[in-house]
Amino acid sequence: MLRVAVVGSGPSGVYTAQALVGQTAVPDIRVDVLDRLPCPYGLVRYGVAPDHEKIKSLQGSLRAVLEDERIAFLGDVEVGARGLTPARLLELYHAVVYCVGASRDRRLGVPGEELRGSFSATEFVSWYSAHPDAVHDDFGLDRPGAVVIGAGNVAVDVTRLLVRRASELEPTDIPQSALAALGASGVREVHMVARRGPAQAKFTTKELRELGALPDTRVLVDPAELALDPAYADPSALPAVNRRNLDVVRGWAQAVAAGGADGAPSSRTVRLRFFLRPVEILGEEGRVAAVRFERTEPDGAGGVRGTGRYEEIPAGLVLRAVGYQGAPLPGLPFDPARGTVPHAEGRVLRDGVPSPGEYVAGWIKRGPTGVIGTNRPCAKETAASLLADAPALARRTVAPDPLAALRALGHEPVLWTGWQAIERAEAALGGTLGRGPVKIPDWAGLRGAARQGQPTG
Repeated sequence: MLRVAVVGSGPSGVYTAQALVGQTAVPDIRVDVLDRLPCPYGLVRYGVAPDHEKIKSLQGSLRAVLEDERIAFLGDVEVGARGLTPARLLELYHAVVYCVGASRDRRLGVPGEELRGSFSATEFVSWYSAHPDAVHDDFGLDRPGAVVIGAGNVAVDVTRLLVRRASELEPTDIPQSALAALGASGVREVHMVARRGPAQAKFTTKELRELGALPDTRVLVDPAELALDPAYADPSALPAVNRRNLDVVRGWAQAVAAGGADGAPSSRTVRLRFFLRPVEILGEEGRVAAVRFERTEPDGAGGVRGTGRYEEIPAGLVLRAVGYQGAPLPGLPFDPARGTVPHAEGRVLRDGVPSPGEYVAGWIKRGPTGVIGTNRPCAKETAASLLADAPALARRTVAPDPLAALRALGHEPVLWTGWQAIERAEAALGGTLGRGPVKIPDWAGLRGAARQGQPTG
């Protein structure tokens, strides 16, 4: 029997497990999907906005894979400096596939970034997604203005959540504390700011359009800023998604030019700003008061350059959504420039040579790019490499029962029955609040619920 550990239960990890058990070349294979958290699904559970029910429904297809009898979910098992080392994992399994994502957010590198009220979008998302590692719960929502720096889907998500009403979020699984805080929010205007133009923005058109569909919210775009984009007048050479994005922002800008948007009755405003680069976060009494931006312009080579002209946007909250970086996993090689583990078709490279039994898939393999579906071909490539190596891998001597070995090492993995108990507890919690299932936001609550479903003895 070939025993494989997949580290990470997000889409890349689940798709890797699916590719491994779905082939016929190695029929006798067992896959343990390990996760640091007691809950599966990775960013589908802890990164997708609560009001994106269609995307969150992907959990159903991930569930079907994890319920395969050849696959076991082992949650609350940490791999890294405070847990299992890669060397120890190779004593338990013939092969290990690391699907650990890109856990660090990028920083702006400007003065004032450490002021109270300045956060990464990741911290905000972790809070409203009930991630048990979330450390902040006071985002300064009592102030009327907020600035979101970035032009991708994460920026759109946090902007949308900042102007959503509690009544719109109540049917979701958002934790009760976040629902209450957003319901009492004083934020009335959000600036979503990009250093380049709309033709270079990374958001998808569907997400962008959702901003314009929010009740009691107007979206404003300055026509003069759009005119700075060389592709704005003639977008024919752009990819289709960028052309559609331009059509959307053009419609909003035309409404402003016609005077219609400013007169629309609404209590909240989203302003899309382009060609502005943050240079400093300004503070008063130790907390964010405004962001200073430099006007940029196209440099003719696909980038932008500063113009020496500046403006300040008042804000009590700043969220940076400028991308993610992979973090090194102790015991694995790491390329700090790329934020990935060096590999060849998914095989981990140590000093340029494939390391027997070690593989990567997902963001730690290719960097934080693509959408959820991008993980499927990435996982298949890695699985194909592993299966090609299977005859040699199977000759290694490993622990006959990895679960027993993990318990002997002091770990107490949350099994699938434990995860099902968490689901029941979240449904019960929602019932007491007159809502559907509501996420449990803390480690103690998750572990306590999981114990109700764990086998005894």
